[in-house]
Amino acid sequence: MYEKNGEKYFIVDGHVALWDGRASNHKNVHGKQFIDCFYDYHKNLSPEEYLWDYDTYTYYGGDRLERDLFVEGYVDHAIFQPALLSDFYRNGFGQTEEALALVRRNPGKLTYNHAYDPRYEQAGLEQLRRDAEEMNLQGVKLYTAEWHGDSRGYKLDDKWSRRYLEECIALGITNIHVHKGPTIRPLDRDAFDVSDIDKVATDYLDLRFVVEHVGLPRLEDFCWIATQESNVYGGLAVALPFIHTRPRYFAQIIGELLYWIGEDKILFGSDYALWTPKWLIEKFVDFQIPEDMLTDYNPITVEQKKKILGLNTAALYDIEVPADLRLAGQDVAAAARETVSS
Repeated sequence: MYEKNGEKYFIVDGHVALWDGRASNHKNVHGKQFIDCFYDYHKNLSPEEYLWDYDTYTYYGGDRLERDLFVEGYVDHAIFQPALLSDFYRNGFGQTEEALALVRRNPGKLTYNHAYDPRYEQAGLEQLRRDAEEMNLQGVKLYTAEWHGDSRGYKLDDKWSRRYLEECIALGITNIHVHKGPTIRPLDRDAFDVSDIDKVATDYLDLRFVVEHVGLPRLEDFCWIATQESNVYGGLAVALPFIHTRPRYFAQIIGELLYWIGEDKILFGSDYALWTPKWLIEKFVDFQIPEDMLTDYNPITVEQKKKILGLNTAALYDIEVPADLRLAGQDVAAAARETVSS
């Protein structure tokens, strides 16, 4: 929980990871390219006092995660959004077993979303069923630009991808988080295009599609889709750190999102460990649209910030919010269910 000027904020970090980017886990040169690109994002968008050294960044472990999120970072609940990247890393990039152990060690504070790749076809579908039962999955994280053999990406509306989405409905996995943001070397930029979101959101109204990184650098395309599709949400991971390096650019991003898709469909995510939640939360609570930009955008209210920082994601995952941290007269879980069914 974060408190500032007498206001209390329930914090749900909707995008965290536990990864192993060490050289010992690299399967090929692409493993190093990927973690190096991650580290460049970290260096270029973080305040100096929050910079990590490279070795710590490649593998920081569960104890550090718990401290940065729950002790120092104000986070009440966090959701793992792992990446497989099995073509780049010997044991995968996201550390599934270690993350699940952390979930068990922090009951009520961590949720684990797993990843799948529809290009594994029937075998992967059977694995998804086993994972859903073992991990009690409420959501999944998809990387449409991930490499698989000779394939350098897939579309959400591909035949096998649709089959997996249909299986998610059958299994009760309702939250589909999709990386649709800046490219990460060596992945291909075009494979993160947002156009396939439009198709599957229309066809699978029982699912909620969370477009992570709000489609950057395709913000306008994302907004036009999400404003028409009631089951499309925007995750602020990667967008939010611009609050430090490019505050006017961030003002444009958040202003456009509030104008087009509204305060109920914008979700906070630190993208830990690219960035730590502490400074992102502090800066967002203090942030306001610059006065000379108020001709295009409205000021951001405290209520809007409370929704974005936690209440919206709490609704999607039925996370219990203490009574004193809810908005007056609002049942956020019921509101989310109503949004999806409309």
